[in-house]
Amino acid sequence: MEPLIYWLGLKTVPGVGNRLFLHLIQHFGGPEKVFSASKRELLHVEGVNDRLASVIQGYKIPKEVQEDQALAKKNGVRIITFSDPNYPTLLRHVHDPPPVLYVCGRLNPDSLNIAIVGSRNATSYGHTVTERLSGGLARRGFTVVSGMARGIDAAAHIGALTAGGKTIAVLGCGLGTVYPAENKSLFHRIAESGAVISEFPFLTPPEAHNFPVRNRIISGLAVGTVIVEATHRSGSLITARLAAEQGREVFAVPGSITSFKSMGTHGLIKQGAKLVEHVDDIVQELNIAQPLPSMDTREKPTMSLTPEEKKIIDELSPYPVHIDKLVRHLSLSAAQVSSLLLQLELKGLVTQSPGKLFARCEP
Repeated sequence: MEPLIYWLGLKTVPGVGNRLFLHLIQHFGGPEKVFSASKRELLHVEGVNDRLASVIQGYKIPKEVQEDQALAKKNGVRIITFSDPNYPTLLRHVHDPPPVLYVCGRLNPDSLNIAIVGSRNATSYGHTVTERLSGGLARRGFTVVSGMARGIDAAAHIGALTAGGKTIAVLGCGLGTVYPAENKSLFHRIAESGAVISEFPFLTPPEAHNFPVRNRIISGLAVGTVIVEATHRSGSLITARLAAEQGREVFAVPGSITSFKSMGTHGLIKQGAKLVEHVDDIVQELNIAQPLPSMDTREKPTMSLTPEEKKIIDELSPYPVHIDKLVRHLSLSAAQVSSLLLQLELKGLVTQSPGKLFARCEP
């Protein structure tokens, strides 16, 4: 196998992007041979002009590359290259696969992956639906892929982990930086059962332009991508577009027609994305042979409610409502409504958001 330093070094050459990187190693057989090639030989590679050939010939690999490699190793992070048999099979077939991946955890190159992404500022409905879908998919044998961002991404990872499944997080920064910082414990939980990965050097900060770039890896790892709660300008729509361009399936979870947070997902459905209400919609569309039994269909115990509690439940929806509105609509005192909501929260039927906002938990 080629010494890793040449793989990392070739990535730092100005003008050598992912596509050209692969053209070069396919032409010469490896990155070390790229650096030892003559200018004339380099000019035979599509995409290499006279200026770039001169740059490659006289290029000195920065010392930071070796420091990055040592730092990754010290922190238990493996670096796998495109030629490594552990490189994810599905990712090999995208337009511009990353030449190297930094991996914390265990990455199965042939796992059956499904991506779930969505709004960072998710509603309780979005969280509930995402965890339910993610858990159901994990129990079917899927590995859930997402970006470990706040909101839907975090819910996707948590749903898979809670179900005892595997999940992969793709970061828009180096693995030496946990972003967002609040997900530090989630980072370690994911690495224990699956993997946290990145194409960026170990100490790369979470710069804004990194995230659209990493989205092609999220969709590229998966046979399909599920979008939950996305506005018209959501970054999740970039992931959906990339999935379509990569020839992968695109799924969308509908929301309320009055919620701007679901306008993007509704747009995807209008454009032909598969509407998802439950896990079977995904499995059937993918035509996965002999899926594992779904735990979503298990009979759940019924829960008795008082007439007043039923009134509260009937008045609530998956979208948050302020307690004052409930008081007005139900003709009950604020103290009564507050007490009933607390009981329903304890029963797992209602969730509270900051600002005295309440929503019904979907079964």
